[in-house]
Amino acid sequence: MSAAREPMIVASGVCKSFGDSVALNHVDLSVTEGTVFALLGPNGAGKTTLVRILSTLIAADAGEVRVGGHDVVHDADRVRERIGVTGQFSAVDDLLTGEENLRLMADLHHLGGNGRNRVAELLERFDLADAAHKTPATYSGGMRRRLDLAMTLMGSPSVIFLDEPTAGLDPRSRRTMWESIRELIATGVTILLTTQYLEEADELADQIAVLDDGLIVAEGSPAELKARVPGGHVELQFAAPEHLQAAARLFKTASADEHKLVLHVPNDASVPSLRALFERLDDARIDVDHLSVHTPSLDDVFFAVTGHTTAEDTTP
Repeated sequence: MSAAREPMIVASGVCKSFGDSVALNHVDLSVTEGTVFALLGPNGAGKTTLVRILSTLIAADAGEVRVGGHDVVHDADRVRERIGVTGQFSAVDDLLTGEENLRLMADLHHLGGNGRNRVAELLERFDLADAAHKTPATYSGGMRRRLDLAMTLMGSPSVIFLDEPTAGLDPRSRRTMWESIRELIATGVTILLTTQYLEEADELADQIAVLDDGLIVAEGSPAELKARVPGGHVELQFAAPEHLQAAARLFKTASADEHKLVLHVPNDASVPSLRALFERLDDARIDVDHLSVHTPSLDDVFFAVTGHTTAEDTTP
């Protein structure tokens, strides 16, 4: 049996205000080692503010935060040794080449003679070797973000904060970045991710917290969050109108129109529940021409708990 993994990020009772504006109101969270924790929230929810506190960039007004076992206030230098931060906007220097950007980071981390090997390793890992001697001004958006992440990894951090890492990327570049994130997790790195793309959170996150008006309003795995929202249903279409009419009489709580019958089912649309559905139809000698299963998405969860339809954040 494998040993239980320890929490790498723990926040308790975190509060932060800017003047009369409350950004965070007694926020608690715990991020387990070697997992992706996604933080979602609408405009002004406080996601970026929380990331800045966790990464020692600003201080909370109240509460306690520990990263990698170290207090972010009293042991800030120890925390910074263990973390990497990739912000919403690329931090690369357009006057330097890709390789020179990485060498600069190697020097800042005092890697000495090992720096050259680390630079070559990261260029290869992020498919940037062919562009190593070009300036980032010539890179695509996806290449710039990969270089930015490579720079973050120069110090081999055990905890990485990714603040909107795929903002502005095309779908192909976004999926390439997802693969890079999955590879990091496979090595045991812990990632706290903020994102405006709910599909991204669904794809990558082990746990999700939804932040709204400075409060955590929902938390759980993607499956757990989706299970809380009603809306699972099965749509049935029939080859003959009389079969549709017979099915409507059989399932009196279903909704029907001239084309299909809609049955509300548990959100997981489990195999036993679907099997029971087909057994009832078969016993009644009703033939189904087409079936589709619909389950709630994170979009449904997000709207249910915040009243917002998107997760964009422009918190300062």
